[in-house]
Amino acid sequence: MPTLTIDEAQARLPQLIDELRPGDELVITRGDRPVARLLGPDLPRGVPVFGRGKEMLIAYVDDDEHLKDFAEYMP
Repeated sequence: MPTLTIDEAQARLPQLIDELRPGDELVITRGDRPVARLLGPDLPRGVPVFGRGKEMLIAYVDDDEHLKDFAEYMP
């Protein structure tokens, strides 16, 4: 997670806000201590996220038993 000093953040705040993407986080420090966090916006509900359903579908490729019912439609 990137960090900036409070002086750097104050000088570039509009640019930093424009560059924040959903899920991004930026820590602002004063001296060596974190004093604030800028968080990117949340995704609206119902927006698909690539990879969210990873490994949730099991496909049995070697199973031809179910194709018997469709034999008359197949060439």
